[in-house]
Amino acid sequence: MKYEIGNRIRKYREECGISQVQLAQKLGVSNSRVSNWEQGINRPDADIIAEICRALNVSPSDLLNVRLSQDEFSEHERKLIKAYRAKEDLQKAVNILLGVDKDNM
Repeated sequence: MKYEIGNRIRKYREECGISQVQLAQKLGVSNSRVSNWEQGINRPDADIIAEICRALNVSPSDLLNVRLSQDEFSEHERKLIKAYRAKEDLQKAVNILLGVDKDNM
């Protein structure tokens, strides 16, 4: 059986611009362990999923490909939110452009 989570780990790792070795170091695991996940040979244990999500800056829903409600954001919306959060210096300008007063939310 080939595990699908490996494809998502690879996708989000590459989006972060880090190597398997760098991800392994962040997680405190061997490079071969990360490689095996990405190849679908095995899957990460449940106790390390949260660490993978933090290291790759991805939600558990995205990593596990689990949608719990119809109100989930689209992929494009999630990218916009991620970009917004990463650009603190531009958040005020975006809030002004959108007419959103952050203090009254």
